Amino acid sequence: MPGWLVPPTLRRYQASFIGADLFAALALVAVALPSQLATARLAGMPATTGLFAFVVATLVYGALGTGTSFAVGADSTIAPVLASAAASIGAVGSARFASAMLLLSLLVGGLLVVAGALRLGWISEFLSQPVVTGVLAGIAIEIVVRELPVVLGLPPRGTTTVDRLRGVFDDLAHANGWAVGIALGALIIIAGGRRLDRRLPGALIAVIGSTVLVKACGLDVHDGVAVLGTVTQGWPHLASAHPAISQLRDLVAPALTIVFLCIAQTAATRDELGADIVPPGALDRDLLAIGVGSVGAALLGSFAVDASPPNTAITAATGARSQLANLAAAAIVLPIALWATSSLSSLPEAALGATLIYVATRLFQAGELRSIARFDRLELALALVALVVVAFVGIEQGVVVAMLLSLASRTRQTARPRDTLLGREVGTDHWIPVDVGSMTEQVPGVLVYLVYAPIWYGNAKYVVERALQFVDEAHGPVTAFVIDADAISDIDYTGIRALRGLTKRLGGRGISLAIARASHLVHHDLKHGALLDEVGADRLFPSVAEAVRAVGKAK
Repeated sequence: MPGWLVPPTLRRYQASFIGADLFAALALVAVALPSQLATARLAGMPATTGLFAFVVATLVYGALGTGTSFAVGADSTIAPVLASAAASIGAVGSARFASAMLLLSLLVGGLLVVAGALRLGWISEFLSQPVVTGVLAGIAIEIVVRELPVVLGLPPRGTTTVDRLRGVFDDLAHANGWAVGIALGALIIIAGGRRLDRRLPGALIAVIGSTVLVKACGLDVHDGVAVLGTVTQGWPHLASAHPAISQLRDLVAPALTIVFLCIAQTAATRDELGADIVPPGALDRDLLAIGVGSVGAALLGSFAVDASPPNTAITAATGARSQLANLAAAAIVLPIALWATSSLSSLPEAALGATLIYVATRLFQAGELRSIARFDRLELALALVALVVVAFVGIEQGVVVAMLLSLASRTRQTARPRDTLLGREVGTDHWIPVDVGSMTEQVPGVLVYLVYAPIWYGNAKYVVERALQFVDEAHGPVTAFVIDADAISDIDYTGIRALRGLTKRLGGRGISLAIARASHLVHHDLKHGALLDEVGADRLFPSVAEAVRAVGKAK
């Protein structure tokens, strides 16, 4: 076979890999079957469409992707957005809902292909980790609230998180005991299996066990336990899906939200695997593969797909050596989806709801929130704001707010950068921050100022004011002011003008200015901004010590 026909992840395949890959495939099937069924229901689609989404996405990624253990498929992170967007066009199960889901999935897939082709994977870096944690926690709350009526055996009410919660509290007295018991049992099995060994198929055991229980006891008939009911075998039908261009306007915003979530989750999943497993720089290729997979799944009657962190973790933990593990899993799932779904008719929805609630607990990273709180309260506040907006306003709005918060936080930090005065470490020529705990001494009449940021239009005035503040608060007269430029990456035109103003204001007080440790980039900015003409080229020094000796009284 010509080498170009072999997928990148299989080109160095060895016969010794087969055993490990087949074992990983079986483990993946055990996890993927219940999770893909549950995720499809979360997206408002027939349960089996999740299986077809997994098969199509896996086959496409196996041909185009780069990661050896990387898994894709229907994903609970984007499923609520898909469901909400399509439901805004038509009721779940209606022809308008189906057509909206088709158009939305095609739009998401196309945008991901464009993002991959144009190498836009760097967009994932526009969300800080605390904000990502908040967004995922908000999505987790949204999933739990959506599934509460299901696991309690109650009819769903409302379209917002608050309305759904109100409906649950109003109807709580009518909760179905069998549904609650099935959900609790499923959660115990899933969580217990995870605690014993992450490779144990707890979700599959819970789904099979609850199905057998319902069928054997006739709970769906005699006790009102909601089940999947009749499941159509074969590929999903597209006969009722006729997307209208008029729907496009309402679907663009959620499509962009989903694309951003896909980019962020794909990048995070690759980062967790590590560069030794997933080649660096392959994010864009993976996005393109996921986009093509989404288009293929949509055209075959399913919906948009995404990177799957839990499935990826399973394949990695079980020792998958190549994409053959995922491809073998897809080969096992496909005949099940085509010909063996009749047994799913007695599958209780409470078991699927419990599966999704467990997934939500994995998205809600309480430990990470505690770690953020210990690090910085402001970063925690950003995470909590993202959480609240996503959970109680909407995922689309939450992602937009999260992006703005991330950018605003970073802008605030560079607009009000950290700075300090330096002191000479006693008995040396080293100049260090005076607040690091080591003994330092000052040279009479000389201040050495360090700012940890580029000087740009957002902070130029602040930096000048801080420099003058240090001069005003100095003990004794100041005759020279040295700027340590080691932490300054660049200076823009506004920054240059501000420094020229600082030079004049210091000169008016009889204080000379010197600059130490400027990089060649900063030197370029100083030269072309005419600051060197005012300060003097002889006032540029390679080290703080030399600058202080030249302008001060140090011996």
